[in-house]
Amino acid sequence: MGKSKALYTVEDGETIDECLERIRKDGCTPVRRMEKPIFKEVFNNGEKSYEPAGRQIVFEAKPLE
Repeated sequence: MGKSKALYTVEDGETIDECLERIRKDGCTPVRRMEKPIFKEVFNNGEKSYEPAGRQIVFEAKPLE
């Protein structure tokens, strides 16, 4: 049975290319890219609403065999 898949998050101040290079240095290859939205709470006139505040990019990678 093969090794499990690893998740790599693009860190603050890191480019996507730098993250992909980090994945390759760990001996893995990316197999899937996921983007998760990040929201922040905003209060206007006592009402709570949510506004987009950014996104988080996560790569799923598997080891090279």
